[in-house]
Amino acid sequence: MGGIWVVGEVDGDGALTKLSCEAATASRLLGEAAMLDVRGVVVAAEPDAAAASMTAFLPVVIAVRAPEALERPAAAVVAARVAALAGAAAEPPAYVVVGATPDGRDLAGALAALLGVGILVGATGLAWADAADGLPAGPRVEMQPFGGRVVTTSAFTGERGIILLRPNMVAAEPLAALGRVEAAATQEIVDPAPVRVVERVVTQSTGPAIEDARVIVAGGRGVGGPDGFSGLADLAGLLGGAVGATRAAVDAGWVDYAIQIGQTGKTVKPAVYLAFGVSGAIQHKVGMQTSEIIVAVNRDPDAPIGEFADLFVVADLAAVVPALASALRARAG
Repeated sequence: MGGIWVVGEVDGDGALTKLSCEAATASRLLGEAAMLDVRGVVVAAEPDAAAASMTAFLPVVIAVRAPEALERPAAAVVAARVAALAGAAAEPPAYVVVGATPDGRDLAGALAALLGVGILVGATGLAWADAADGLPAGPRVEMQPFGGRVVTTSAFTGERGIILLRPNMVAAEPLAALGRVEAAATQEIVDPAPVRVVERVVTQSTGPAIEDARVIVAGGRGVGGPDGFSGLADLAGLLGGAVGATRAAVDAGWVDYAIQIGQTGKTVKPAVYLAFGVSGAIQHKVGMQTSEIIVAVNRDPDAPIGEFADLFVVADLAAVVPALASALRARAG
C-alpha cells in the first residue's frame, strides 16, 4: 500500500497556512497508526519557505517550483503537479489529505478526476481501522453533515482516496526534530483548459485573522445594520480580537463574506466567542461550536444559542456593547 501525501497550501505572502500544519499533524498521526510513510507536497511559484515550515510537522516535504502559479488559479496548477508526481512515483500515494479551504476543495475535485479516486469531504476527525464489515483497512473519517445535526463515520471502499480536512479540528503538533525538504524535478504539464487570473482582491484587516483570533466578537441579524458592526469592531479592537458574522448579516450586505462563520463560511476555534444578536441556528453553530467559552447576548430568551452558550445574557446589545467597551477602556486607562 502507498503512503499518505499532505498537500500544503501557500497564502498570498508565500507562507504555509495554519490549516496545512493541522492537516500535516493529523496525517502524521494517521500514518503512525497505520505504519505508513507520510510526506508533504508544496507546489508554488516560490515553495521553499512554505516547504521548510512544513518540515516542522513531517519528516519529508517535496517542494515543487511552479512559476505559472503566479498567474493561474492555484488549484489547477497544484492538481496537475501533484498528479504528475503521483504518476511518476515508484509507489503512488494511497491517500491524499487536503485542507478544506476554497482552493482546497477545487484542488480535491481536480485531483479526484486526475487520479481516478473518491473524496471524503469535511472531515472533523481521522482514525485508522483494520478491515471490518466488508471494508478494507484504512482511514475512518468522522464528518458532521446536515449542519452538524449528526456525526457520521465513513470509509473508502477501496484502498485509495482523498480526504478534505476542516479547519480547527486538530491542534498542530510539531515533530521533535525538523524533517527535510526534497526538490522535485519540474515536468512539462499539458493543461487542456487553461484559466488565467485577471484580478486579485485583497481584504485589509487591522486585527488578527479570524481563523487565528483568540477572541471573536460576532454579530447576527440582531445587530441591526452596518452601524451595529462598527460597535462590534470597536469592542474587538479593545479585546485584541476579530469580528465575525452570521450568514444573515453577510447576506444583508452589512459586512464582507470574508468574516462569515458557519456551514457556508469559516470554522473557528477561539478561546472566547462573544455572540451579539446571534440566534444560534445550527448552520452557524457548526462553525463556532468548538470555541472554548461562548458568551451570548440576545433580547430573545428563547434564542437557540442559549442552549449551548456558557453564559447567556438576555439584554439589549445596544446597551451592552457600549457599556462593555467603556468598562474595557476604563480598565486599560
